Formats: sequence, C-alpha cells, structure tokens
Amino acid sequence: MNAEKLLKHMAWANQAIYRQIAQLPDSALDAYAVNPNWHVREIVRHIWSSATWYGYGLLDKNSLSESDEKAWQEKLKETQTHPQKTSDVLAIAKKLAIADAVLFESALVPEAMIARKTADGIVMRARSTIISQAVHHATEHRAQIVSALEAKGFTTINLDDYDLWAYSSTIGE
Repeated sequence: MNAEKLLKHMAWANQAIYRQIAQLPDSALDAYAVNPNWHVREIVRHIWSSATWYGYGLLDKNSLSESDEKAWQEKLKETQTHPQKTSDVLAIAKKLAIADAVLFESALVPEAMIARKTADGIVMRARSTIISQAVHHATEHRAQIVSALEAKGFTTINLDDYDLWAYSSTIGE
C-alpha cells in the first residue's frame, strides 16, 4: 500500500469536516473539550498551518529561488490567521486544499532523507515519515474538533461519515 490513498482520504475528510463546521453557528468556533487554548477556531487554523508547514518541509530548499522562498514564507505567515466566523472556514478550506495537494505531490517523489534545521542542529527524517505524520496529525485534530464541538453540544458531525470506509464508498471501491 502507498500513501496516495491515505493522502487523498485526508484531503477529502479535511474538506468535508471544514464544510460542516462552516454550517455551524459562529459560537462553535469557541468550543473546546478540555483545554480552552485548543478551541475549534485554533484547531482549524492549526491543521491548515501544519499541512502548509509539512509541505514546505518536504521541499528541496537548495532548489528554491529567492522569490519561491519568499512566497513560502508568506504562505506560512498567513496560516497564523484564525477564522473569525464559521463562514471563514470555507476560505481556509480552499487554502488547506492547496496545502494537501502539495503533500500529495510530495508522496509521488521517491523516498529520501529530508534535512531540517532546528535549534538543536540538523534533524534528518525520511520523506515517508513526514508524510505519515501529516496524515496522522490531521486525523487526530479532526477528531479533536469533533470532540470539542460535542462537548459544547454541537453534535451534527459524525466522524464515521468521514472515515476511510466512507471515503472508499464515495470513490466507488
């Protein structure tokens, strides 16, 4: 099995959940399960930010032009914006779709070790590890969103409607 199906499912589920959030009252963005710092508004932003960051992390930084690097830095900076209303989630969903597409394209590139500068030095990760983390990360945070919403009485999103079985049925397999 390859990562392509998992990434396609992730992108599909991300879009579906974001569309569902956009239909809720604006107060749903303030819902949280346990930690008030992890409200739906923040998690929506965080999924988008992380997908964008993972995509950037998978790039060969040595081949980026100065203008490409600047464009990526602008994309990353933009992901710090929180939705103010649930309708804003649709605009974020469009940007998340672009980030998810970058991750999908990265999965088509042969396996390699990717270097990342950290405060502690250079960390090496396999491309497949970063891609796998992106998929699992989005999954855990979609579940966190639904948990936060349910904790505050918003029960219209059922994660079973967005699992891999549902995706498989949607694409006809």
